[in-house]
Amino acid sequence: MSTRARTTPARAALDTAKVVGAGMARADSDGLASVTMRAVAADLGVTPMALYNHVASREQLIDAMVEHVVAGIPHVVSLTPWDTALRERILAARSTINAHPWAWAAIETRTAAGPAVLAYMDSLMSILFAGGLSPDLIHDGMHLLSTRMWGFTRDVLPTPALPTDPAAQALALRAFSQDYPSIVRMVTTASVAGGECDTQAEFEFALDVIIEGLRRRA
Repeated sequence: MSTRARTTPARAALDTAKVVGAGMARADSDGLASVTMRAVAADLGVTPMALYNHVASREQLIDAMVEHVVAGIPHVVSLTPWDTALRERILAARSTINAHPWAWAAIETRTAAGPAVLAYMDSLMSILFAGGLSPDLIHDGMHLLSTRMWGFTRDVLPTPALPTDPAAQALALRAFSQDYPSIVRMVTTASVAGGECDTQAEFEFALDVIIEGLRRRA
């Protein structure tokens, strides 16, 4: 009686792209903190040591993930004035990076810029140079844009939460208004009072103010 050797399907060869893709998938579903070499290896069905043939460390993996996201920012081919082109490029970055919320924290914690990150920054400066802005103004403008060039803003506004009970809320506002009248005036009379902030509109407002300022200085 003949016997056939049992075979198991060969596992697809591991490469850097698969490791980066697994890291991004994990970050997209469970956040950046969940991305560890052990967890990514488990997702890929390999041992952690197998990853080190492709990325030297967790930080290098996150560097590569950031590079992948930034490389995916669409190029805005525009014959419009420099200020419009700059706005379109940054809003394209915001749309791309918003699809991966973990990328905000990852970008802020990187210690070195990879080729895709440098190419994106260079593209912004190229737009500004094409608009006739001076090197000094471009230098200051890039610092002014700060995280906004990546499509997000890091706000530091530690305002206290009001009680949910209407009576307690009214009492808290009354006491708060005595000490901080301008804050209460703003939060109770602004058009967004009592609702959620429109983060897209707020981002575009800040970006437009910056671009308007650069235009005037130019």
